[in-house]
Order: sequence, then structure tokens, then C-alpha cells
Amino acid sequence: MVFNVRDSEERRIKTDYPREIKKVDHIWIPMSDGKKLAATIWLPVDAEENPVPAILEYIPYRKNDFTAIRDSIRHPYFAGHGYASIRVDIRGSGDSDGILLDEYLKQEQDDALDVLDWISNQPWSTGSVGMIGKSWGGFSGLQVAARNHPALKTIITLCSTDDRYADDVHYKGGTMLASDMLWWASTMFVYNARPQDPKVVGESWKENWLDRLENTPPFVEEWVSHQVRDDYWKHGSVCEDYSDIKIPVFAVSGWQDGYTNSVFRLIERLPNAKGLIGPWAHEYPEVATPEPAIGFLQECLRWWDHWLKGNDTGIMDEPKLTTYIQDSAPPKVSYDVRPGKWVADQEWPSKSIAKKNFYPNHMQLSEAANEDSITVPSVQQHGFYAGVFCPFGQPGDLPSDQRLENGMTTVFTSEPMEENMEILGFPMFHATIESDQEQALLAVRLCDKAPTGESTLISSGVLNLTHRNSHEYPDKLIPGEKYQVSVQLDAIGQHIPIGHRLELAVSPAYWPSAWPSPKAVTLTLHTGEDTKLSLPIRKAQSNDEQVRFENPEIAQVMEKKVLRMEERSRKVSHDTVTGAWKLEDYSDEGERKLVTNGLEYGSKNKNTYTIKENDPLSATASCEWELKVGRGDWQTKLVTFSEMTSDEANFYLTNTMSAFENGEKIFSKTWNKEIKRNYM
Repeated sequence: MVFNVRDSEERRIKTDYPREIKKVDHIWIPMSDGKKLAATIWLPVDAEENPVPAILEYIPYRKNDFTAIRDSIRHPYFAGHGYASIRVDIRGSGDSDGILLDEYLKQEQDDALDVLDWISNQPWSTGSVGMIGKSWGGFSGLQVAARNHPALKTIITLCSTDDRYADDVHYKGGTMLASDMLWWASTMFVYNARPQDPKVVGESWKENWLDRLENTPPFVEEWVSHQVRDDYWKHGSVCEDYSDIKIPVFAVSGWQDGYTNSVFRLIERLPNAKGLIGPWAHEYPEVATPEPAIGFLQECLRWWDHWLKGNDTGIMDEPKLTTYIQDSAPPKVSYDVRPGKWVADQEWPSKSIAKKNFYPNHMQLSEAANEDSITVPSVQQHGFYAGVFCPFGQPGDLPSDQRLENGMTTVFTSEPMEENMEILGFPMFHATIESDQEQALLAVRLCDKAPTGESTLISSGVLNLTHRNSHEYPDKLIPGEKYQVSVQLDAIGQHIPIGHRLELAVSPAYWPSAWPSPKAVTLTLHTGEDTKLSLPIRKAQSNDEQVRFENPEIAQVMEKKVLRMEERSRKVSHDTVTGAWKLEDYSDEGERKLVTNGLEYGSKNKNTYTIKENDPLSATASCEWELKVGRGDWQTKLVTFSEMTSDEANFYLTNTMSAFENGEKIFSKTWNKEIKRNYM
């Protein structure tokens, strides 16, 4: 995970603001239990004479080093336009007290309410607060909004979800995300273990560090212990009761992000919500790839000014959903630019959307239904070229040409399109299925096939078939019995031009995206009226051409020195003798030194996913990290290794951590855990 600021000729660095600003580099915010959280604040210099509303970003990613560069382009911008912009490290992260025991605990929300109390009582505060955040910060905004603190008037949530079980990094469609469940846990495992800064907390840093190292758990143990949608996942999932959120919400994401789907659900169910989806990866839209980036900070100001200052900026008179319809493009693992167009829908669901059904018939995807049955066997190595679940904009994140995958699945191909088609929303695959095993999954890919043969993955979905009726109460399949199931694919905004074809690929294996079923599965797909691909087709609207955004503006980027450049590789290998397939994903995120505080930080991460042909129980995921943070003669390093395997009955987890101070090992520990498989 790299927080970068890319250069662009059209990205204006703003240095002149309506209000002169100052930065308070460190301040303690007291909690009701006596602990304290570390914060940085940017605000107008005259805010105590002329109080201002506040903007809160509340995340665990270390304000003094890891996010300092990205914080520098955003928070001063808000402050210069008349806001107190506050960046808080949550409990157990950065210089804040305590230990971070898991994601999104009630304690985290309670602390946020204390932070809102504290902000409301400051002499520079009008008492009105907005929250903004991407990813963890976006989740936090939704969850804190549901707690209804009187000072919190609105939120902007980016790249987040309303559903922690069905649409997050742990499980999707009732399947375990093999590529990301362990990776994300290993990421937080090493992130949480970083020490506080001695310059901020003093001599207690070492004692506190050892406490964190010993008592911060590997989150993956808890996540794998909850394999169905139980109370653990319901907590923090605002979809459990959308009516808990009574304030306006601006929901933002991108088509390359792993968290696009929730935008549609939020704007449908929250009356004062607006949605924005661009072509972007998991990043803020003013700096995101692929282009076009937009003047997102200006859009934020329009939102803040309306809801926090009471100025009618006109933003609530605009369409409920603004999206970027991407043009068809050849498959590439990285794009700098995605051609397309902005469109606007006044409401969601939109009256401009109509369903169009396609029916599989042997190897054709036609608009006529014909009865037949098709055998769909398992090929365990299917899925190595799917790209990453949640791209951050790094080179190599995206899916390769799907011709590399199609030979390992059952593929239905349409006739060439006779007219242009624009898809906006959720593709759905409805199917009548038989399985020869009690436990099985169904993976579905939707591709845009060019006349020259290239196949671009445009959406995918997966369903654990034991979860066909409920994620909370799964039940086994009866081999040979027919089931009617529906797989929702990820939402898309995609143009399919004349002459292109649709490809629909189905398989009971999708490694390493989904953890394999315990036994190799053969499915039987029964075609006919009940087996169909349903696409949301959008008709162009007269106001589409009116969608415009300003060019991006950012504040002055914090000065840094690059000590080591970034490096990225993703390699798939196949041993034809053993039948073993391997994906090695390596990311050296580089090393930097911040000029303002002298802190140096950097990391390296290698993730390896292996499986043998015809052997689902050979699946192994492993994640390695090396992370450094230091200053001058104070240098720390963390080295971790995480691994996950399974047999028919259990999952097996191993996590190891070693910590070094100035080259000397001062801590080492191994965690081992065996967890029973539960319909996985």
C-alpha cells in the first residue's frame, strides 16, 4: 500500500488561500477512560477569533510518517478555505495510547465520539464537524455517522463498504478471499507493531513498543473464526439498519477499486446521499489513477460549505449519481488513462436503466433460451491472471488478457454486438446448477472480447453455493439435486461497442481470489429460461453532456528525500513436472525521509500463492513483510511471515514476528492457530 502523489500538468498546487493557516504538529486528545490519542491540526490562524467548522480524518496509518505526505496535500487545503482539519491516529496506532486489537471495534467508535466532543469544545470550533476518509477512514465515517453524535453533520466516505461480511476484504459471496484475507491481516499485523516516536512520547516508547509487540493479535485468527455472517460481522455493517444514518453522505469510489458496489446501495437507501464513481483505483480522485483525475477537493468544499457553513453551493440540486462510463479498452495490467465519458442520473435506481437478458446455449450466448446441460469441471489453477482484489494504482494490479484464463473454464460467447451498449450497475448471472459435492463455489467472469481476439475482464462475481439462501445460515448441497442460484457480479460502467462480443465464463474454482472448496467439484449447468445473464443497460440522458469537473488542485506536497525507489513485480510460474502453479507478488514500496521531522520509513512485501493441479487442498497463501521506521541513531525494523493452509476439516494459520532495534533483535514470537472449516 503506497501513498503517492503523482505529478500532472493539470494538477495545480495551491499556495494562496482565503484564510492564512497554521499547523499544530502534535496535540493530545483525551479519552473518557484516561487514554489519549495523537492528532495533527491545520486551521486558520484567526480561528479563535472567527471559529470554523471542523473536518476529521480518523485512521490507524500514522500521521507522522506513513501518511504524512498524502495528508500534506489535503488538510492544509481545507484549512485554507476556512476549516479546522484534524488528522487523528486511532487507539493503538502511531503515537496514540493503547493497542489496536481488531478492525472497527466499538472502542474505536466510542473514541471517535470523544474526539467529536473534544472538537466541539475547542475555542476555534463552531461545533459543526464533518468526517472524511478513504478505506478504513471511509468505514469509520459510516460507522460513526450511525452513532448520531450531534456535532457530526455530514461525512464524505471513499472506497468503503456498508457490509463488512459480504462485500469486504475477508469474504465475498460467502467465499473466503484467499488473496486478501491473509494479505490484509498480515499488513495490519506489521503496521500495528510499529513503535511510537520517542520525540513525541519520550522514554516510554520502548516499554510501549514491547507491549504492542506482545499483545497485538494477528487479526486473521479472528476473521477466519467467523466464516458466516454472525454478530461479529454485523457490528460495523451499517447495512444492518440504514436508518441509523440520519446525516448527508457523499459516497465516492472508482471502477478499479474493490469497494465500488456500496456506492449504489448507499445512495439508494440514504435520502441525503450522493454518489460519485470514476475510473480510479483505491485512491482519492484528485491524485488517482487512471486519469482523468478531477478537482475533488473543490467538490469536497462544495459539500462542506453546504452542510457545515449553510452556504447554498447548488451541490444538492445536482444528480444523485455521477459515473464515468469507460470506453472499451484492450486488456492491460496498468492504465494511465481510461477514455470514456461522465454521465449523470437524477435518481437511483435510475429510470434510464433497463434489463437485457442473454441466455447460454452450448458455446453461444444468445438472446434465445434453449434447454441443455453443460458440464463445468474444476481447474484449480484458474484465476492466476485475475489481478488484485483492490488495486491501489500500482503497476501490474489489473487483470491480464483473459485468453490466458478462458481455456480453464466453460465460456459462452455472444454474437458480435449490432449496436453500441452501455452497462451501468450490477450484472447478474442466474443459473440452474447441480454439484457432485456437498460444498462448492461458482465463479463468474464477464469479459469484453474485441474483434481482434483480446479479452478484457470487466466484472466478476463468486458465490459459495452453500450460502445460496443465506450467508448467516448456510446449508450443504445435495449432490445431483438442481438449485436455482444467482450470482451478483461487481458493478460496472462500461461501453461495449459494435462488433465486440461478450464472454461469460463459469467455473467452480477461482484461485487465489477464492479459497478452494475441500474437494474438486464438477458442476452441471442447465440452460433454459432460468439460466441467463442479466445486464443493466443505460440509455443516454440529455444532461449527460453537462457533467463537468474542475482540474485537480492540491496543497503543497511535503518535502521528502527518496532513499530507495519503489519496485513491483507479479510473476506466474508453472512447474510442468509437479503440476504446481505459483503467483509471486512483490512490492518494494521504497524508503523515504521526511525533511520536516527527519523520520525515515519504508517497507517490502512479498505474497506467494501456490496450488497444484487437481488438488484443492494444496492451496497455500503466504505473506512476508519487512518494515522500517527510524530517525538518525534510532532505527527499528519489523520482519513478519504469515501463512495459511487447509485440509478438508480445518484451516491452519501461522504468524511470526521479529523486531529489531538498531540491528539487534529485541523480540520474536510465533502464533499458531487451527480453525475448523465452516461451509468453506
